[in-house]
Amino acid sequence: MRFSWLPAAALLPLAAADWQFKSRTDLAPPRLNITIPAAPDVEKGYLFVAPFAGYADTAGEQHGPRQAAPYIYRDDGELVWSGYGYYSIWATNFQKARWKGKDVLFCFEGDHNPGYGHGHGHTTILDQHYETIRELRAGNHKLTDKHEFHVINEETALIQVYQPVPADLTPWGASPEQQWIVDAIIQELDIETGELLFEWSSLEHVSPDEAILPINPGQAGSGYNSSDAWDYFHINSVDKGSDGNYLISARDACSVHKINGTTGEIIWRLGGVKSDFELGDNVKFCFQHHARYVPSEDSKEVISLYDNASHGTEDGRGHEVHTHPFSQGKIIEVDTITWKATIVQAFQPPDGLLSKSQGSTQLLPNGNVIVNWGSEGALTEYRADGTPIFHTYMDSGYLGLGVENYRGFRYNWTGLPNEAPAIVSLENDQGTTVYVSWNGDTETRTWRFFNIVDDYGSRQFLGEVERKGFETSLLIKDHGIGLVTAEAIGASGRVLTSTAAVKAKAEALPPSSLSGPSSNAPTYTPYDGNGEQVPMGQKDVRRVVGMST
Repeated sequence: MRFSWLPAAALLPLAAADWQFKSRTDLAPPRLNITIPAAPDVEKGYLFVAPFAGYADTAGEQHGPRQAAPYIYRDDGELVWSGYGYYSIWATNFQKARWKGKDVLFCFEGDHNPGYGHGHGHTTILDQHYETIRELRAGNHKLTDKHEFHVINEETALIQVYQPVPADLTPWGASPEQQWIVDAIIQELDIETGELLFEWSSLEHVSPDEAILPINPGQAGSGYNSSDAWDYFHINSVDKGSDGNYLISARDACSVHKINGTTGEIIWRLGGVKSDFELGDNVKFCFQHHARYVPSEDSKEVISLYDNASHGTEDGRGHEVHTHPFSQGKIIEVDTITWKATIVQAFQPPDGLLSKSQGSTQLLPNGNVIVNWGSEGALTEYRADGTPIFHTYMDSGYLGLGVENYRGFRYNWTGLPNEAPAIVSLENDQGTTVYVSWNGDTETRTWRFFNIVDDYGSRQFLGEVERKGFETSLLIKDHGIGLVTAEAIGASGRVLTSTAAVKAKAEALPPSSLSGPSSNAPTYTPYDGNGEQVPMGQKDVRRVVGMST
C-alpha cells in the first residue's frame, strides 16, 4: 500500500484554550501573547512561569488561565511541559535548581489568600523525570509561605514564614480590638533532612515604626484576627551571600536589610524610613520584590531587585498606592565606605506596566536580564544595556485580562518524562491524521510513524516528521489504515521511546466560531490602576484581544 502524507498543523483552525492539542485534549495551557518576538541574542533556555487568574470568574465571564499551574515554554510560545496535575491546589514560585548535583524543579503548592498576598503550604521538588522526590515544610511548628524558596549551595533552602501573633498595637494607632500583627520570619533548612539551621524574626529586630503602610485603614491587614494580622514588614525574598549573611526584601517597609548570619543583627538598611545609604538617581524603590546578591569583583556590594513602585491586593480589595508611574527591574550598587547607593542599570517596561504586586528580576549567564511584571502578567528579556529583546503576556484574548504571574525565569532544562507519549489517530474527509505529544520531553527531534499490519506486530513505515512544537502530526491521505504507533527519535538517531498502538476514530472539529471572536461574544472593559474604566483601544486592550501595541 502506498501512502501520501504531510504535516497537518497548518490545516487546524485557530485554537481556543481548550482546542490546542488533539493528543492531549485534557490540557488547556495559557497561550502566550508575544508582542516582541525573541531576538537571536536571547539567552538559551526555556521560560518558567506559573500564571493564575487575578480576576474571579463570574457568570458569563472567564479570565486568566483555565488551568493555573507551573509551565515551561519555548520563546515562540510552544509548550514544553504542563505541570497541571503535577502540582495541586495553588502553585507558584516555579523554578529550576541544583540539588545533590542534579537539576530539579521546585514549586510552592498550598492555600492562597489573595486579599493579603499570603500563601500557606509546602514546597514540592521534582526530578528530571517529573517525579516527586521531596516535600519540604517549615521548621519549628510553622507554615511555609508562598513567597520564597531559594536553594543555597545545592544543600539548603531559604524559606519565609508569616506568623500571626497577638500584641498591643495601640502605640501604632490601633484600637484595643486590633491585636494581631505578622511576625515576618525567615528560615534556612537542610533540604535532605528538614533540619532548621537558622531562623530570624522581624519583631525581634525591626520595630513597626518602619512600616510604610499603617495599621489603619487596613491596606496591609487590620489586626482584628490572625488571618487579618497587620503585615507591617512583609518579607517576600531572602538570599544568602558568600559571607554567610542574609539579604531580605521587606515589601511593606520599602527596604532591603542585610542581616548578620550568626547573630541576626541588622548590618545595614537600604531604602525605607531608616536607610543607611544616600540614594542616587533612580535608586529609590518601594513595595519591591526578589532582592538578590549579584556577584561583584570589588569590595562594593551589588544587588538586583524588582521595584514595583505600587501596592495593591491581588483580589482588588482596598485602594492602590503608587510611588512611580511604572515598575522597573533594577541593579543597585551599595558602597559601605561612602554609604552611597547608585543605580547600575534599570529596566523599564514595555507598555508602561505598573504592577501592584509580585514580580522578579533575574540576571542571566550571558548578561541579559529577565524582568517578570508580577500582577501585570507579563515577562521581558533585556540586553544588559536595557534594550528589550523579548516580551510576552501570559495569556491571550479574553483570558489574558487579569492574568498574573508571581515570578518568571529562564533556565536550561533537560526533561526526561517517565510517562508514555500520547497518541491519537483521527479520520476526516482529508484522510487520517496521527497526532503525538510527550509532555515535558526536551530531547525528541523527530517522530517516526508506523502502521501495524498483522497480528504479530509487523510494522510498515508511514513517514517521519521533524518535531517543531509540543504536538507533532502526520496526515495520511487514506482511510482505514488500522493500528498506528510512533517512535520518538533523539538527536543521535536513537529511539527514545514508543507510543501505544491506536485505532483511528472520527475527528470532532471545533465550531467555526472559535476561529475568531463571534458577533455575540461578550466584551469587557479593562480597568486602570485606580479602578477607573479605560475605553477599549487604550491602556489594556492589547491583553483583552491579544494585540500588540
